[in-house]
Amino acid sequence: MTVVVVESPAKAKTINKYLGSDFKVLASYGHVRDLPAKDGSVRPEADFAMDWEVDGKSAKRLSDIATALKTDDRLILATDPDREGEAISWHVMEVLRKKGALKGKAVQRVVFNAITKSAVLEAMQHPRDVDAALVDAYLARRALDYLVGFSLSPVLWRKLPGSRSAGRVQSVALRLICERELEIEAFRAQEYWSIDATFATPQGHEFQAQLASIASRKLGKLDIPDETSARAIEQALRGQPFRVDATESKPARRHPYPPFRTSTLQQEASRKLGFSSARTMQIAQRLYEGVDIGGETVGLITYMRTDGVDMAPEAIASTRNAILKNFGEPYLPSVPRHYTTKAKNAQEAHEAIRPTDMSRRPESMRRSLDGDQLALYELIWKRTIASQMESAELERTTADIGADGADGKHYSFRATGSVVRFDGFLKVYSESLDDGEDEDSRRLPAMARGDTIGVRKIGAVQHFTEPPPRYSEASLIKKLEELGIGRPSTYVSILETLRTRGYVRLDKKRLIPEDKGRVVTAFLENFFRRYVEYDFTADLEEQLDKVSAGDIDWKQVLRDFWRDFTTALDDVKELRVTNVLDSLNETLASHIFPPRADGGDARACPSCGNGLLSLKLGKFGSFIGCSNYPDCKFTRPMSPGAEGAEALPAEGVVLGVDPETGEQVTRRVGRFGPYLQLGGAVEGEKPQRASIPKSRRPEEITLEEALKLLSLPREIGLHPETGKPIVANFGRFGPFVLHDGTYANLDSAEDVFTIGINRAVDLLAEKKARGFQRARPGALRDLGAHPAGGGPVQIMSGRYGPYVKFGKLNATLPRDKDPQSLTLEEAMELLAVREGKSGEKKKASVKKPSKPRPSAKSKTKSAAAKPARKTSKKPKAA
Repeated sequence: MTVVVVESPAKAKTINKYLGSDFKVLASYGHVRDLPAKDGSVRPEADFAMDWEVDGKSAKRLSDIATALKTDDRLILATDPDREGEAISWHVMEVLRKKGALKGKAVQRVVFNAITKSAVLEAMQHPRDVDAALVDAYLARRALDYLVGFSLSPVLWRKLPGSRSAGRVQSVALRLICERELEIEAFRAQEYWSIDATFATPQGHEFQAQLASIASRKLGKLDIPDETSARAIEQALRGQPFRVDATESKPARRHPYPPFRTSTLQQEASRKLGFSSARTMQIAQRLYEGVDIGGETVGLITYMRTDGVDMAPEAIASTRNAILKNFGEPYLPSVPRHYTTKAKNAQEAHEAIRPTDMSRRPESMRRSLDGDQLALYELIWKRTIASQMESAELERTTADIGADGADGKHYSFRATGSVVRFDGFLKVYSESLDDGEDEDSRRLPAMARGDTIGVRKIGAVQHFTEPPPRYSEASLIKKLEELGIGRPSTYVSILETLRTRGYVRLDKKRLIPEDKGRVVTAFLENFFRRYVEYDFTADLEEQLDKVSAGDIDWKQVLRDFWRDFTTALDDVKELRVTNVLDSLNETLASHIFPPRADGGDARACPSCGNGLLSLKLGKFGSFIGCSNYPDCKFTRPMSPGAEGAEALPAEGVVLGVDPETGEQVTRRVGRFGPYLQLGGAVEGEKPQRASIPKSRRPEEITLEEALKLLSLPREIGLHPETGKPIVANFGRFGPFVLHDGTYANLDSAEDVFTIGINRAVDLLAEKKARGFQRARPGALRDLGAHPAGGGPVQIMSGRYGPYVKFGKLNATLPRDKDPQSLTLEEAMELLAVREGKSGEKKKASVKKPSKPRPSAKSKTKSAAAKPARKTSKKPKAA
């Protein structure tokens, strides 16, 4: 019998059916070992020796494989066909060799690009050895990532308290996002005008045109700068006769797009289906591993982590047959199309993402797939079919419509349009556009030179130039690919890392850098500029590609990198924090010290008048403070536009006096935003404070409102069933009521002060009826049972913030995600990404999850009043 090792149990079950009883297929569940997250796991002084650690789960699985080999004489490593798959095979082989389980055993490697019976059986006929060059490239990349993370991150912790970590590729991606934000902030809109017209042919057919030239001089975009100029042109053309000066028609061809690779699939799924990159890859993984069709599990698409765009000859033949059968001979080109990738550093899994069987039309799969799976499969099927279809034939037409103005100048308007003469591949597929209108959707009516043209309308239209758009997930991935940075298997984890570490947030599907991310980027650009340069990162990737091709030694790449990197580290370690802050103040000046309306010094302290504002670093991040501290305690958030970032005196703005205590009530601004305070500081005691809700403008808060907020949490009454108190308060995500660990959201801020016991009990009962109650200590919500079965998916309250839990799998909740509104589907995405990070390309385990450890109990009142401020340990570097 032969033992076969694959990554996931789903693949193991399917492939065992294909191979029969002479084979025993076992799953490694992704990577079986990794570098321990501690110093010394890579030792440059020992020629980059690497110490690997097998986790408990993997140790048991490896023992199962070793046990199976006792009675078998052959091991086949059939992990995924990319670099990561090669690395997993090598790790499995090395661990088993150290166990002595491979003595006298034949060890072979097979790869298949699709989980179908024919593909698997064909692969078994062509075994090979583990590719040593690919493994060397993996070792070099893993060592580089470790060395950068565990060398650079401690420097960040010492010089920039509150920062989490830095990574070799994530820092470059963060720089892209921050630079785009700087471009947007530096952008100044410029006014310009256009002269648009609606004309009509002698037959009465209307069409649109725009002024293109004056007195034979072509107009640029900004050549009509203001309304005065635009109105003068309008006046010159009023009542003038127009005619056709010239028409031109040219044939054109549009060629189909190549089949999907990882990045283009993520981009199109984002545009057409609205999927995040993580969601796209989660669904693609399911389609690759297979679904049940007629009692048999069949993989529907080829491997989904690839930069390749060509297809196997048999796949091309199958696609051409499908075109002939479904669309007819005119849509089939005389020769097959072959594509080559333009992306740098292409993956070794060369074939594109395509259906495994082109005869499985999307409509025939409706009963086997859910809605999202069907949508993605249909997108892949159509793109694949279109890639082998005939080109579209168009006729592009331009018409120049002219008139002599009252000022003696000749004005020429241009109209453009296009007619599809033969739709070709457009019958099946058209790539989505990020911006603008597809000119193929516009058509000009017939007209000839000299024809008199009627004027329906001529008008001046005001425009303003627009800043470059922020990156979306799809456009950032496209940019990273263009620069040759990152890999198909890493794009999703890069984005997720930036969000979970609080460096960026996602707003309306656009990536916006947080202040923490901007500070880290400014620090790296000032003191480690070479290592966040796009060309340097891309060149390093090219060197790793040469390693994978066997052209250069992987340890020499590490020696060259480490020699220069350690020099830069030593230089920065000698810097004082004040030197760092001076550099950051200068680099970030336009963002943190914008010009004042009165023209005064942007860095002058608004409180004491003679202090200088500067970036300060605290345990919980960066803020702006006065150089005269502690005499002047003025602080504000880092971003001037942040909520509550107005300049207030250090003693705050007095709102009035509390009639019960006789103490002053003041409105103040701290590093975390605006707040209210009752009385002044007393030695050894902290004054009573309350945050101002985000729904209220701080300057509009009255004394009455302030006293209400300072009185929180408000006890509504005792629950009629438990006798325990129900309280109302504001939290991180808005107003709520709380009873015995169960939270229920309130509709408005005013409800905190007005809600009665009956309504509160009803809300809590409704929350429990939906299954979102706090099931046990530490759990915020139960989202319901995992689709694969086996236990609940929960949102837990952790020491470092909320996270999603299923069994023993935990996924941190990004800052822009509300635990109270997170859906089960979104939670599944986060869990899938977390699985991917640990290298486990498998479905979530259906084993009974272990019980979560109960968190420390806390008093109801203190929990409702204000969540305890979280203090973070130094995080582990990526």
